[in-house]
Amino acid sequence: MTAPPERLEATVDPKLLEILVCPLTKGPLEFDATRQELISRSAKLAYPIRDGIPIMLPEEARKIE
Repeated sequence: MTAPPERLEATVDPKLLEILVCPLTKGPLEFDATRQELISRSAKLAYPIRDGIPIMLPEEARKIE
């Protein structure tokens, strides 16, 4: 049995980031690789990325300052 490949730092496809917008403000999102979140500065929300899938639901987002 071979060892599983080491997990690389997960990233968001730049093309996907270009088309994704905050569902509340329709504004741009920033990718936070450390926390695996998409940040909406205008809505002050951080949307989680789980298993490589952005969870774009306001009720799932974390409030940020």
